[in-house]
Amino acid sequence: MKLPWLLALLMLAVPMVAVAAESRPRVGLVLSGGGARGAAHVGVLKVLEGMRVPIDAIAGTSMGAVVGGLYASGMSAAEIEATLGAVDWEEVLGDRPPRDDLSFRRKEEDRNFLVRLPLGLHGGEFRLPKGLVQGQRLNELLRRLTLPVATVKDFDALPTRFRAVATDLESGDRVVLRSGDLTTAMRASMSVPGVFVPVESQGRLLVDGGLADNLPVDVARAMGVDVLIVVDTGFPLLTRDRLSTVPIISNQMIAILVRRNSEIQRAGVSASDVLIDPALGSASSFDFRRFTTLIDAGGAAAQAVAPRLARLALREPQYTAWLAARAQARGGAAPRIEFVQVAPGSERYQRPIDDLFGGFVGQPLDGAAVGAQVTALYGLGNLETLDYQVVEDSGGRDGLEVTAKRNSWGPNYVRFGLGLGDDFEGNSAYNATARFVLAEMNRLGGEWTWDLQVGESPRVATEVYLPFSYRSRWFALPQAKYEARNVPLFDGSGRRLAEYRVKGTRFGLDFGREFGSAFEIRAGVHREDGESRVRLGDPTLPSGEFDVRQYYARFAYDGLDDVGFPRRGASFFLEWTGEHDLTGQGVDSNLLTLDWQIARSRGRNRGVLSASLGTNLDGGPGNVRNLYPLGGFLNLSGLAPGEIAGRHFAIARAIYYRQIGRAGTGILDLPTYVGVAYEVGNVWDERRDIGFDSARNDFSVFFGVNSWLGPLYLGAGYDDSGDMAYFLSLGRSF
Repeated sequence: MKLPWLLALLMLAVPMVAVAAESRPRVGLVLSGGGARGAAHVGVLKVLEGMRVPIDAIAGTSMGAVVGGLYASGMSAAEIEATLGAVDWEEVLGDRPPRDDLSFRRKEEDRNFLVRLPLGLHGGEFRLPKGLVQGQRLNELLRRLTLPVATVKDFDALPTRFRAVATDLESGDRVVLRSGDLTTAMRASMSVPGVFVPVESQGRLLVDGGLADNLPVDVARAMGVDVLIVVDTGFPLLTRDRLSTVPIISNQMIAILVRRNSEIQRAGVSASDVLIDPALGSASSFDFRRFTTLIDAGGAAAQAVAPRLARLALREPQYTAWLAARAQARGGAAPRIEFVQVAPGSERYQRPIDDLFGGFVGQPLDGAAVGAQVTALYGLGNLETLDYQVVEDSGGRDGLEVTAKRNSWGPNYVRFGLGLGDDFEGNSAYNATARFVLAEMNRLGGEWTWDLQVGESPRVATEVYLPFSYRSRWFALPQAKYEARNVPLFDGSGRRLAEYRVKGTRFGLDFGREFGSAFEIRAGVHREDGESRVRLGDPTLPSGEFDVRQYYARFAYDGLDDVGFPRRGASFFLEWTGEHDLTGQGVDSNLLTLDWQIARSRGRNRGVLSASLGTNLDGGPGNVRNLYPLGGFLNLSGLAPGEIAGRHFAIARAIYYRQIGRAGTGILDLPTYVGVAYEVGNVWDERRDIGFDSARNDFSVFFGVNSWLGPLYLGAGYDDSGDMAYFLSLGRSF
């Protein structure tokens, strides 16, 4: 008789537990803006999870919107920490796409035009970008992380309800984003004006929400919660002694405005709410290198108010059920892509979008594969924005909508290069170069470029890049060039006899193919004619004209992450040029050159191994045009630039450098280095003389800055002959 009574009691207990679970206070989380300081939000979330405090709604601004949006999408605090902690923020917040993402053609341009000033040509005017950072890399990261909820357009339907706060750049009004595309909302909320490009969304031009509401307490309160946990990582005010430059004073002005707005919102925090102020000191909003330290600071601040948070905690069974509901809301299988369409305003890019994204139709959404195609198209360098999102058509089918927007400051643009060298012995040289790019000449991304160089080696060149398709990347390259340069002539003992001035005009046609973003093969035929005249030295030395037909082939690989101070990657260039003399008075030549480089790093320490060689495969005397010079920084650093030259050369280098500091703060950092190098090599007139016993050994020490004008080096070199050289060098050295 007791069993029925026991069952009755258990049946009554079940709804009582449910009522208790439902009657708990609904908790809202407010996450402020603060740039890198917002990493503290992750530490707070870790503590909340450890204490089993459920979050029912999140309102965030700027970095708070990013952390909050990722958590709202169903990610755990540990997943957010692992993902954001592994991000190379220097690349993500870089002023251009990472070099890994550039097409091979853009990488080649990057080697020769090192000035980091994007200058567009539009309507006969020069234009600058709308922001220093396009945000493409960050957008791709957020897109990949939020793919499980890509079909969710109502932010109330996310695993945790969410709001992001942005600012309307035209009106200055606060914009609360509660629906649409989650990635776009997060990006808009942290688009700092003048740093990130504004985001167009829902008919508005949106920028960082911190300008209008950096601590959206009232937004979270309006989401129907009972108690708030408010985390303020806002901007600190600097003391008088640190207000030393115009940019710092301007940042202080913005910080004052943001802080006053936050103080108004903090006044709305009630006694029942929990306010968390992480002790972040003077940590910069751009100092993402301190990501782990800032997370720990957030965790420590949350632990300091643990007794107040404990009253919001659930018992373990209840919390487990809450986690299960979040996991279920995050979704399961990836949506199946049934169509691909271009977004309104992107019709110009219908062809590349069809070529690169059409293959995903009929397949489950693969974020990595789609991201690879986004990288390939964006890496061509003509787009300001390239993005995609999952949309649903009238028939309920899921598909990809791709948005592609041309560079607002282009699409035509100018790149600059600057090369300077001084050995402090009265010998100096400079070359200044500009490349004018007429981009997107056709639907396949054709380009017409003009190069103009003034200085020691003046040059005028033009070429037309004609790709055959976006998918295969075969191309044709008709070209023409005029160039003048100085070539030293030495006798067998290394004594300089004269210096020639070689002037020539070349035109030709190449065919080739790019493989991904790192490989290229190319072959072509050229015609070159000109003259070689004695500029300095014995006037009785032979001078004359030349007219040759050249057959050319090249295999190239470029996987370096940086030209001046690489941290990782490798490059390999192998070129052959066969020359046939058309005058009947000269000699034929077969020239082979090779350049190889590999870079590795650990922390602030970086090492580079490289080798270069060139040889005339024919046994004849050759001609002055085809001599290989050596001398100068990292090309036998103890010798003056071009101090020796020969028909064959070889050099190997071992370079170590360490990052020692930064000339500035934030995204305008200019990394500085100190380094040493060992070089072994020489030039030879006869192939039989080549060997280590006749090679020179050189050593150098240097100070370097990865400046906006290109890599800058100051140092000294020593040659085992007893010669020493001092150098100031701007530009690529090898």
